[in-house]
Amino acid sequence: MNIGFIGLGIMGKPMAGHLIAAGHTLYLHSRSGVPAELTAAGGIAAASAKEVAQKADIIITMLPDTPDVEKVMLGANGVAEGLSAGKIVVDMSSISPMDTKRFADVIAQKGCDYVDAPVSGGEVGAKNASLTIMCGGTDAAFEKVKPLFEKMGKNITLVGGVGAGQICKVANQIVVALNIEAVAEALLFASKAGADPAKVRQALMGGFAASRVLEVHGERMIKRTFDPGFRIELHQKDLNLALQNARQLGVSLPNTATAQELFNACQARGGAKWDHSGMVQALEALANHKVA
Repeated sequence: MNIGFIGLGIMGKPMAGHLIAAGHTLYLHSRSGVPAELTAAGGIAAASAKEVAQKADIIITMLPDTPDVEKVMLGANGVAEGLSAGKIVVDMSSISPMDTKRFADVIAQKGCDYVDAPVSGGEVGAKNASLTIMCGGTDAAFEKVKPLFEKMGKNITLVGGVGAGQICKVANQIVVALNIEAVAEALLFASKAGADPAKVRQALMGGFAASRVLEVHGERMIKRTFDPGFRIELHQKDLNLALQNARQLGVSLPNTATAQELFNACQARGGAKWDHSGMVQALEALANHKVA
């Protein structure tokens, strides 16, 4: 297929690489420039998002936040300006469900389908092509793009109509944030009480408390490896979406709000670009003790 891929950062770069390796022709664009290794592998650099949309049949975006997607989709020299009927736009960013529906309406007016397909799994999942992909769109559009998703991920689910993928991703980020907070509290408690947190983690991995967060982020907390990963500032963005939409729905998310405040405390300490496992450092500051 002729595929467009816009956004080639920590996540987008390996994702695009998998599609090139699978034999697809990729037209690439990124505000920071197209990585040399992607063009060396056969990717074709494009001057704008509009050019990508003109040349590709399926256009994928992987961008940091809602305003970035809006600019690329609807701005000058954006995707919408380059579309012709029959194409499919796939947004794999994690953004507002409500704005997703607005973007999809504009794309539909061009005679094109829209699929929202945010991912979970972080940089490791992107590199290993093991991402969880949560999709919203029509059955027909999903079936057309599913073979591409299978080159980037393992757990691929059509959740519902347009916007349902983003709703699912917000729910995912709530679960992940609260798991990080729980693991951080547990390891901090164990360490402060005099137990070896590494041994505690090892013991917990054999019981009902076992989780992917305990496995990966628990180790990060113990070894003090807070390079992302998935940056705190991006998880803050996702929890903002959760809390904003919860207010509109009249739903209380008290522990989500607490997790967001801990991320805010990390940001105040210069940790916006820490891996989100760095949340433990806000709790450590409150306890005047480090997990070690």
